[in-house]
Amino acid sequence: MKKVVKFGGSSLASAEQFKKVASIILAEESRRYVVPSAPGKRYSSDTKVTDMLYGCYALAENGEDFSNELNAIKARYNEIIDGLGLDLNLDGEFAIVEENFKNKAGRHYAASRGEYLNGIVLANYLGFEFIDSATVIFFKEDGTLNDKKTQKVLSAKLAETKYAVIPGFYGGNDDGTVHTFSRGGSDVTGSIVAKACHADVYENWTDVSGFMVADPRIIKNPEVIDTITYRELRELSYMGASVLHEDAIFPVRKEGIPINIRNTNAPEDRGTFIVESTCKKSDFIITGIAGKKGFASVNIEKDMMNAEVGFGRKILSVFEENGLSFEHMPSGIDTLTVLIHQSEFEEKEQKILGGIHRAVQPDHIELETDLALIAVVGRGMKSVRGVSGRIFSALAHAHVNVKMIDQGSSELNIIIGVSNDDYEAAIQAIYHIFVTARI
Repeated sequence: MKKVVKFGGSSLASAEQFKKVASIILAEESRRYVVPSAPGKRYSSDTKVTDMLYGCYALAENGEDFSNELNAIKARYNEIIDGLGLDLNLDGEFAIVEENFKNKAGRHYAASRGEYLNGIVLANYLGFEFIDSATVIFFKEDGTLNDKKTQKVLSAKLAETKYAVIPGFYGGNDDGTVHTFSRGGSDVTGSIVAKACHADVYENWTDVSGFMVADPRIIKNPEVIDTITYRELRELSYMGASVLHEDAIFPVRKEGIPINIRNTNAPEDRGTFIVESTCKKSDFIITGIAGKKGFASVNIEKDMMNAEVGFGRKILSVFEENGLSFEHMPSGIDTLTVLIHQSEFEEKEQKILGGIHRAVQPDHIELETDLALIAVVGRGMKSVRGVSGRIFSALAHAHVNVKMIDQGSSELNIIIGVSNDDYEAAIQAIYHIFVTARI
């Protein structure tokens, strides 16, 4: 058994958290490669080290004195080092950082130092080898990952290294400079490392005990999903559910490596397994509920629309010409509705409406704003009749008016459109009918 384990910023924010992390890693010999984030917030009003680095570098870039800000960052690491009782001194590393800041090494370099320094501390505490990610993860000139070179170099390095700490979030360019991932960098790094070493499991440790069925800000103590497929996760992530960045899925998905979302503060919890496919049935008919506010709908009506070849293409070409993508496009015999992000649409609405009139000569166009979209996702819905009916019943009981409903041919998800004002009530009603009522 071989595992890659990634720990987020909240898991490594203090010496106390470091001790929890070390206990988890050393509890299993299979946890061989560790991907750390930079120290996160120790308390709600605290500042993440990455944000401190951005602020510090901004001063350096403007030619201002940044010594106090850099000393504050240094103090964060010394607090961790002292709390762990380590014989480790980062003065030399901070001297290099200071010099590179003065020479304006760039925001990528500045941001990456949080993970880099945390990796040195964690490797020292664990007794693992430290591998600078800039030497094993590579980017192309256009800023995209050089997957072929990365896999070749990283695989060779890990093959000769039994236990190692590889910092998340960054890699290197061909010219030796540092480059960071755009979003979810540490999650992506962990996935790349898992692929390179052919891991059996990629454990992603954070501050929650897995993927929740619904947003805990809306549902108090929602149930944790035991097992979710990559397809289900992508549907939920797209609609706003966030535990793992979706870019982190693809490297391990290609290799068939499961991801296990775990809680650093509750390591006894099994968490959520993210897998390619499974014959395991969910505890509930649905797997999860997620959604977003801030949509608008453009409803186009025209008699005999269904007989007009190319009608839909002409409509969508108008949005394309104006640089807008659409979210959903439910249609009837004589109507077609396009749902888009309201903030993007408002800037170009009259131009788009004029374009639609010229393209298809509709009988009527109606706009509706302040809409929310909710995705009800679950592989179990395929084999159960009346899922849509239950949703309608639950929403009607909660006095929520359904503006739109759209179900994909895969039967994996159902998208419901409601007013922004009804968003929370709708999620609560759907959660109750499928989860609370069945517990």
